[in-house]
Amino acid sequence: MTADLVFEDRLIGGEELDLRARRLAGGLTGLGVGEGDVVAVMVKNHPAFIDLMLACQVLGAHYCPINWHFRSAEAEHILRDSGARALIIEEGFLREIAEIIPAALSVIAIDGDNGDPPDYESWLSRQPEYSGEVRAPRGMMPYTSGTTGKPKGVCRLPLGPEHPPAMQALSEQAWGVKAGVRTLMPAPLYHSAPNSMTLQTLLHGDLLVLTRKFDAEDILRLIQRHGITTVYLVPIMYVRLLRLPESVKNQYDISSVRFVASTGASCAPELKAAMLAWWGEVIYETYASSETGMLTVQTPEGARIKPGSVGKPVLNAEIKIVGDDGKECPIGETGVIYGRQPAYPDFTYQNNPAARAKAGLGALITVGDVGYVDEDGYLYVCDRVSDMVISGGVNIYPAEIEHALLELPEVLDCAVFGIPDQEYGESLVGLVKCTGGADQVMENIRNYLVGRLANYKIPRDIRIVDDLPRDDNGKVSKRKLKQEFAES
Repeated sequence: MTADLVFEDRLIGGEELDLRARRLAGGLTGLGVGEGDVVAVMVKNHPAFIDLMLACQVLGAHYCPINWHFRSAEAEHILRDSGARALIIEEGFLREIAEIIPAALSVIAIDGDNGDPPDYESWLSRQPEYSGEVRAPRGMMPYTSGTTGKPKGVCRLPLGPEHPPAMQALSEQAWGVKAGVRTLMPAPLYHSAPNSMTLQTLLHGDLLVLTRKFDAEDILRLIQRHGITTVYLVPIMYVRLLRLPESVKNQYDISSVRFVASTGASCAPELKAAMLAWWGEVIYETYASSETGMLTVQTPEGARIKPGSVGKPVLNAEIKIVGDDGKECPIGETGVIYGRQPAYPDFTYQNNPAARAKAGLGALITVGDVGYVDEDGYLYVCDRVSDMVISGGVNIYPAEIEHALLELPEVLDCAVFGIPDQEYGESLVGLVKCTGGADQVMENIRNYLVGRLANYKIPRDIRIVDDLPRDDNGKVSKRKLKQEFAES
């Protein structure tokens, strides 16, 4: 049976969740959504998101989350590229992107006014239960940015009979999800790892407590109130938990927690050590991507003996470090990380077979990360997609920001990169070569980016420079820029 759901002050039992999923599957069928089709969703954490995840298991359709921070242009690319047949969206976000929604797309609004588009809850209550054939589950189609600046949709093939039990075993090792777990999920469901962990809890656990957003003290309160055994947290959340006053920390009993899962951003050894000292031997870390799935798990014991490592291969994962010559690197030598997790079916990039082919090495896949494996088989990640910035656990690709900057006529050249940040892990710096007065250009840049990109993609530190260090191939040496900033 599906796990029970707690959201804010609302309890939805597993049987009711199953009924809601069948009704949503029936309603989407009535809107023309069929096997292999895509339904987009742009909501904060909400029961409607859970309904869609379960309904797509029934329909054999994909659900495509859109980051709710996105502006119109960013959302438009995903809606059109994914070929979505329907969109479930919060009314506030609908106002933000209404002008770019394709005319043929069916739209259902959460907290709407029962008009056009219809309100989700009212619409759902009128839908017949799905009565069609049993279909192979598809699942999430996440969009991941890349060095081209345009996000790519990761579209997995249908699950075969061998995949669900393998995914369940993998989830137990990497996330602590198994029969009887009571999971707390404070991370946004538009991200791959929180979404996948949530789905596995719904399918195999007892209780899912879903929060609208992260609040440090609320995490402790919910753990105590619901006897939480499994929690998903990322390093920025560790920072905010650790900064709570001791008097607040001591108010709550968190002894029920058996497993804290983390992925998406590497965790500083000092930060992990502080969490281990407070919460005990329950802090785990996973190296994964939307394309590869979970490749390694770092256990609490491993964190103590191999600080800075992301652990060893999990289940039947295969990892290979490849040098510039295309050959496998010897132990300890840095190269591009390739991996494969056979618990997941293969994938394509939506409408982009060339990018998929470029990412492959036989059956192995890379997202461009660079690292090495030591003599004991532990993986270390040195660079994340070379230029990618991870700020607060969120992947940010500077190329997308640079492309937006270069749309301004006064910007002649630019470079965006990440520098270490004590709270967020990394923060963005933008260097801009421009014409005109610096003060006016800075104002124009910020005003333009606010309307063009999600706020977390806008560099905190933007500086006007006379020139940028490009090599003979026209590339900026961002490694050199980072080094200069570190030295200064």
